[in-house]
Amino acid sequence: MTGAPAIDRRTARLAGLAAAGTGIQVGATLVASRYAVEQTGPATLTLLRYALGLAVLLAPALLAPRTRFAPRDLLAIVLLGIGQFALLVALLNIGLQYTTAARAALVFASMPLLTLLLAALIGQEKLSGAKGLGVMLTLIGVGLALGETLAAPTGDGNDWLGALAVLGSAVTGAICSVLYRPYLARYPVVRVGALAMAAAILSLLLPAWWEQGTTPLTAIDMTAALVVLFIGLSSGVFFFLWLWALRHAPASRVAVFLALSPPTAALLGVLLLDEPLTLSLLAGLAAIVAGIVMAHR
Repeated sequence: MTGAPAIDRRTARLAGLAAAGTGIQVGATLVASRYAVEQTGPATLTLLRYALGLAVLLAPALLAPRTRFAPRDLLAIVLLGIGQFALLVALLNIGLQYTTAARAALVFASMPLLTLLLAALIGQEKLSGAKGLGVMLTLIGVGLALGETLAAPTGDGNDWLGALAVLGSAVTGAICSVLYRPYLARYPVVRVGALAMAAAILSLLLPAWWEQGTTPLTAIDMTAALVVLFIGLSSGVFFFLWLWALRHAPASRVAVFLALSPPTAALLGVLLLDEPLTLSLLAGLAAIVAGIVMAHR
């Protein structure tokens, strides 16, 4: 009688840690993608990212218990993979070509709120006041953390186009986060992740090939190649953790940790680019942590 709740609490904590790690990784790869996308192109960067990610998952997937996918489930996971990996990240990479990483992070931080609303709409979760307020508090914290960087000019006047692309990315992520859960309950997480990534890679082959006419990979420098390697390998590890968290916790409680990605990007600027550590950044971090705690009440 007393053992089960403890196990549930422990699993919930581990799911939170997995989601938090993914939120931090998303922030780091957002900055890295902003650097690399100019040398690779958005479709090619997405293809390389998940080809490397699949390489990380392939051996664990082959060693996982063999479970036959039902044809209907197989199709659904393939479509979710194309959405989660090809469409979401391609839209994000397109957005980063037109807007700053800070603005992209703020728009993408709407994903937890979109996830909560969608999960409530289809009856997967209850829309409580505390949870909704917590998600809103994290969004406010993101705005505070980014501070003056939101006002930085992009120089080409197409910032609205970048924001629209990133919003499409956030909507796609919210839909996938909610719809993945039934399949994660039926099949091993690593096999679902590997299948989804493989489907996305196949869907990206033609756009990436087309892109080589304007941004050939032969022109990429060593620094950008190492950045792509980091993006790809970390994506494989942390997408597995993200799916594992979605299997063991409600989608909105997992997605709220994505609010950690913008301050991660800002802190990387402090650590790597000698940018100032501002009061608004610290206040934003405090608001994000408070919002995450409130969303988990």
